[in-house]
Amino acid sequence: MKNLFISCVVTALALAETVSASGQTTMTLKDCMAYAISNSTKVRIQQAAIGDAQIDRRDAALALFTPQINAQTYAYYNFGRSIDPQTNTYFNTTSFHNNYGVSAGYDLFDGFKAVNNYKISKTGLLIADSQEKQVEADICLAVMEAYYNVVYYKRLCVVYEEQAATAEQALVKARRQEELGQKGHADVIQMEADLADRQYDLTNTYNMYQDQKMTLADLMFWPVDEELNIDTSMPEWQIDPVATESVVDFALEHNPAVQIASWKELNAKRELNTAKWSLLPSVGLYAGWNTSYYTYQGAATSPFWNQFKNNGGEYVEVSLQIPIWNRLSKHSAISRKRHALDKATAELDQKRRDVESEVRRAIQDRDGAATAYQQAQRKAEVQAEAYTLNLKKLEQGLISPLEFQTANNNFLKAQADEMNSLFKYLIKQAVVRYYNGVEYVNQ
Repeated sequence: MKNLFISCVVTALALAETVSASGQTTMTLKDCMAYAISNSTKVRIQQAAIGDAQIDRRDAALALFTPQINAQTYAYYNFGRSIDPQTNTYFNTTSFHNNYGVSAGYDLFDGFKAVNNYKISKTGLLIADSQEKQVEADICLAVMEAYYNVVYYKRLCVVYEEQAATAEQALVKARRQEELGQKGHADVIQMEADLADRQYDLTNTYNMYQDQKMTLADLMFWPVDEELNIDTSMPEWQIDPVATESVVDFALEHNPAVQIASWKELNAKRELNTAKWSLLPSVGLYAGWNTSYYTYQGAATSPFWNQFKNNGGEYVEVSLQIPIWNRLSKHSAISRKRHALDKATAELDQKRRDVESEVRRAIQDRDGAATAYQQAQRKAEVQAEAYTLNLKKLEQGLISPLEFQTANNNFLKAQADEMNSLFKYLIKQAVVRYYNGVEYVNQ
């Protein structure tokens, strides 16, 4: 009789397949990655950063190409001594004053600060876009690893389920043979132990399958009240020959991490130039118009509109500011920007070295994983044949249950190694393709 938990495991696996077949969408690896990207909070955070970068670029463009325009007005009552604007003499009558003005200003030369800020803002937007691509790549790689883990443990559950069923059938037959005097009690006990081992392995593997499925659902931000069904078919085995140096050169030019470091170095150079140019004088052009209205207690004054028109005046101003002594703050700023440039240059060199090492290691790991898979595939074929032969020997009583258990364990390990090595190869191959310009979600 089957173990109760094993029956539950088998029922749960069968139910998942039934639900999937009844019309619920089965998610492929590409579907899982796309869903994770569209729902990830990390992507949403980075999209908000892109929005800030777009605002920075807009503000920098407006500061470069448009003047500052201000309008102002004020009104006040004067209860003490004041000056009569008509006679320019003092008087003590309560008066009301109202003023209006419009002014505009534009920096003709500010040490190219506005120009450099605009260039920096454009590069900042490129950095934000590349950072979003980096976040998406990290999410896709994590989803891929979790997805293959789910497939691995799901298919391993099927293997252990078949093994448990075979062990149970063998035990039933052995008990019948014991009744007929064809087998000893020790052999029956050994086969019961073998069945218990298979049931334990199935239970443990099913628990791992559920754990990895939960991990995948968390990475995807899958709704907790919905069942996640994925395609557990084995992917195709294929080899993509690549030239190592070609992939390295492509990655050093197009990889988001290298591009971000390169753009940060470029911005550091611009900020240093801005700090140096701040030592020069700045020139500004300003223009404006203003008018006023006033009344005196007990005196006759012109109407508002007449004064608004007659009191109006315009002005044009050109200013020149020459920095003489600011406690060496600008020199300190130049030193800090120079240090920032040195840091950015070192980080770029380090990032280029890291990416080059990662590419070479990824290609080496992929090739090693391909060789390991081919060997595991051959081992699985041999062990499958050996298992079939030993099963027949066990039925004929030519080998002991202990010897069959050893052969069975070797067969199970070979199957697990074959699947594990295949999934490792697929992940390593995906990494190489990514460095060669193919995004994970498009593979």
